[in-house]
Amino acid sequence: MLIRADAAILVVVDIQSRLAAAVENADAIIARARVLIDAARQMDVPLLVSEQYPQGLGGTDPRLGALPPTAAVVSKLTFSCWREQGFQVRLDRLRRGQVVLCGMETHVCVLQTALDLRERGYDVFVVEDAVGSRRQSSKQLGLARMRDRGIDVVDSEMVVFEWAERAGTDQFRALSRLVK
Repeated sequence: MLIRADAAILVVVDIQSRLAAAVENADAIIARARVLIDAARQMDVPLLVSEQYPQGLGGTDPRLGALPPTAAVVSKLTFSCWREQGFQVRLDRLRRGQVVLCGMETHVCVLQTALDLRERGYDVFVVEDAVGSRRQSSKQLGLARMRDRGIDVVDSEMVVFEWAERAGTDQFRALSRLVK
């Protein structure tokens, strides 16, 4: 199944400064998440952002850039975004069946969110080059577990070009500049 811009929601899970400081390859992960955010903005894909215990871990990392004004930011204490009522309400209002996930940490919050969403019938796509954990082995275990449960593991270019659908358009040219 292709990831469609008119059916997808981008969810950025807990990319927060204090957490990112402990995550392996955080700069590269944040750069790829920013590509996804910019592509979502261009393609009118809704954006939901979670912040795990922001009083302790701080807000969303400023390296992601300014979020679109339509982005919803949800604070949470649960590891799974789905288990926060405010997140469920926002997701349900969007009436879209595909969720593209990026963020931190792969084996905890991203994993639990992905499993909960898949269990509730969403098609879930986890962006491998835009997720991370403190240890590479934890990231790989989280990705393997998600894949075993029917969750697609993709990369940021796959997402951007599936959203674009075709070459030769102004939109394609703008999106292709993002992934270079």
